Amino acid sequence: MMKNNMKTKLILLIFLVLSVSTATGQDNFYHQLADSTIVLTKQKVRYAPDYFNISYPNGDVPADKGVCTDVLIRAYRKMGIDLQKEVHEDMKANFNQYPKLWGMKKTDTNIDHRRVPNLMTFFSRHGTIKEKSANPQDYQPGDIVCWDLGSGIKHIGILVNKKSADGKRYLIVHNIGQGQVIEDCLFQFTIIGHYQYKKSLSVHNFK
Repeated sequence: MMKNNMKTKLILLIFLVLSVSTATGQDNFYHQLADSTIVLTKQKVRYAPDYFNISYPNGDVPADKGVCTDVLIRAYRKMGIDLQKEVHEDMKANFNQYPKLWGMKKTDTNIDHRRVPNLMTFFSRHGTIKEKSANPQDYQPGDIVCWDLGSGIKHIGILVNKKSADGKRYLIVHNIGQGQVIEDCLFQFTIIGHYQYKKSLSVHNFK
């Protein structure tokens, strides 16, 4: 009986250690993602919403050009994750699950991953859907936030490890027209999506 109790306790201890280790590893990933995103603000980039023919996989638009989605694509690529490939493979296998806003009949590796609605669908399917709230404490470094700017325009950015002047909110790295910049704009627009994404994570939904 005593041996069985010891065995049970050992199993519980191992489970607890593995759980803490996993949580710590995930937390480190998102902080590293946030740090990689800050690095992007040191690069001079002109807002360029043009259609580019790019290579596949690991394709990128010219380094001095980009839009809001390119911030995420470049940040995740620094973490060894190619969103161009990930989105394409999921979209190719599940085309009917993705928005039909552009009259497309098939996937396009040049542009699919550079569209906010497609990224929202991908993160909803393969990431963690987090609560859309007005509480700044619900938003942490490495989180992805999507906004509705009005007139059908969607926007996306990443929270980083720097806080607003009043210390209440984490700042956002995004490109809304002035290049890859870091700003205090979390609640400046209507939030329509809030996610975390790490390739190895299972789908969770805390909405």
